[in-house]
Amino acid sequence: MSGSSDDGIELTVAGAHKRDAGRGIARLPESVRSELGVLSGSPVIIEGDRMTVVKVWPGDDGDGSSVRIDSDTRANAGVNIGDTVRVRAGSVTAADAITIEPLDPLPGTDEYAHMVRTRLVDQMVQVDERTHVDGLGTFVVRSTEPDGPVRVTDDTDVTIRQRPVDTGRRQRSTGGTSDLTGAAETANTPPAETETGVSYEDIGGLDEELDRIREMIEMPLSEPETFRRLGIDPPSGVLLHGPPGTGKTLIARAVANEVDAYFDTISGPEIVSKYKGESEERLREAFERAEENSPAILFVDEIDSIAGSRDEDADMENRVVAQLLTLMDGLEDRGRVVVIGATNRVDAVDPALRRGGRFDREIEIGVPGEAGRREILDVHTREMPVSDDVDADRIAAQTHGFVGADLASLTTEAAMSALRADREDAEVTQADFDAALATVEPSAMREYVAESPAVTFENVGGLEEVKQTLTEAIEWPLEYGDLFTATKTDPPSGILLYGPPGTGKTLLARAVAGESDVNFIHVAGPEIMDRYVGESEEAVRELFERARQTAPSIIFLDEIDAIASHRGQGNEVTERVVSQLLAELDGITENPNLVVLAATNRRDMIDDALLRPGRLEQHVEVPNPDLEARAEILRVHTEGKPLADDVSLPDLAAETDGFSGAELEAVVREASMLAIREAADEMGPETANDRADEVTITAAHFQRALDREAER
Repeated sequence: MSGSSDDGIELTVAGAHKRDAGRGIARLPESVRSELGVLSGSPVIIEGDRMTVVKVWPGDDGDGSSVRIDSDTRANAGVNIGDTVRVRAGSVTAADAITIEPLDPLPGTDEYAHMVRTRLVDQMVQVDERTHVDGLGTFVVRSTEPDGPVRVTDDTDVTIRQRPVDTGRRQRSTGGTSDLTGAAETANTPPAETETGVSYEDIGGLDEELDRIREMIEMPLSEPETFRRLGIDPPSGVLLHGPPGTGKTLIARAVANEVDAYFDTISGPEIVSKYKGESEERLREAFERAEENSPAILFVDEIDSIAGSRDEDADMENRVVAQLLTLMDGLEDRGRVVVIGATNRVDAVDPALRRGGRFDREIEIGVPGEAGRREILDVHTREMPVSDDVDADRIAAQTHGFVGADLASLTTEAAMSALRADREDAEVTQADFDAALATVEPSAMREYVAESPAVTFENVGGLEEVKQTLTEAIEWPLEYGDLFTATKTDPPSGILLYGPPGTGKTLLARAVAGESDVNFIHVAGPEIMDRYVGESEEAVRELFERARQTAPSIIFLDEIDAIASHRGQGNEVTERVVSQLLAELDGITENPNLVVLAATNRRDMIDDALLRPGRLEQHVEVPNPDLEARAEILRVHTEGKPLADDVSLPDLAAETDGFSGAELEAVVREASMLAIREAADEMGPETANDRADEVTITAAHFQRALDREAER
């Protein structure tokens, strides 16, 4: 603990858990609760630049030095994350009456008024403070009877002013603190653009990135004297880059909201004008507005569209970049203004903008991992009536490659599924989420049709040794990562499946993805080839980059011989593609969550450099099935079919020596079609459907199917 006294305990402010946002609680460690003598649900006073009162909830023990409070509580206390506050036991009286105003307009109906009153019960409030009402937004308390901190009860008379509040959040006070026994200080009114409505609790899975951004942006805006004392210039710009939908814009809005900064957005494409000089003028005006309203954050979205690499043929683009460079260089004379740029094409941004003194830091906002996805689900479901059967941990584990925007779509789709079901309880169930998972896919991989196959090894007959090899090479590194780390063993970077056509190489690849529950990216070799210089290599780079973003993933390169044949035979496109594949495979060992599977009927055609250790190092033969495997394949393909008693799968397996898995499947399909034809001819269209359960597939059908296969 930072310190304690009879007046309370000094603690460091930490952000609230995602599900706690808007609940008006402070999570305190057990040691602090014990020292203060407060129980869960008791009121405590949090004193920063101002004083506020909230309910106590059990918190993370940690080192006992922090208190977790949400954005509204931090604003009410006039503090930010990392600040020190004094916490002490408090008391509240029952409210006889309160008057509140919504930050955003609400429908003026009795139903909404009743919902607000009902959901306010048991909340602790005081004049000029914010309070959140689940599902209805944030309200400002305008008066209370009696004065001071009060608790809303069922008997409290709640008056709702329907005029929306037009003031922003309160600035930190410059001196003194408000008294909890009287009215709070009147809030300063920052510009309207200050209120972005987003807090750190609205951002899940990016705690590390948020810490770096806060260090780069929040401190220069709120504590510029710290930099002056150290004799250094504060950062002038931060470039956020990463795939679409990961939260770059959300982060910029949250930072502006948390530090009470003026916030203005420049959308790259909207700046561009066909009239000479107008684009540069719009940029200058935006920077001037930010200067006048400092501290300010200027957010340039899609910055690559106005600040791409300059060349001789792009006169307008060159002028815009030059203007932006000039404005960035002048930031040190403009007061507390920070520029945040966002792009999902960071390499397209002009290099001159990416040096020190302009965009001082580049922070990647990547695809969240499983823990991050769980946090994001907490954010999007915290005001949703979720059924007890919803397993958020399982949903997080199933959504490999989903970014924040995808998870928002998933929860929305689940809610829509619940609405369509028209259930009385109106809760969102696990079945609703399962239905949503079937329709929402990772946005980063949509052009590559990433999938999580429903096929498993049970759908693959025979090939037990091959299945075991694939399990050890692909599933074990994901499942037993600590064992590989402890033994300092690198899993195979690539696996080549080879063998005759139709033996099940593609089915095996899909099955291993289904077994390990990872994203499966199926790319046929010929799809990558492009006659234009550089396009094929770009396709390979983009494929591996997207696979890394959506890891754990399996890249399945079918018919790899079409793109990776021996070099030195005069085909320049193939040579460049092979070189690009080699470069990508060499980088895979750093990412155990990414595996490359390749398949070919002609291993002798593949360039030798791809087949050496460290690339496609494990070669697994997928031969034609033996007798036992043929019987197993026939069992898989006939499962559930109406077989006659005279059909013997072992006898069929003995008769199909040399058949591949695909040929066995074709035999079963042909026998089924023969049975259907006979029934259709005998029964006719009037009665065939009604008597469908009379159809059987006989040994004679299989024999005729075998004869036809032999004639091919």
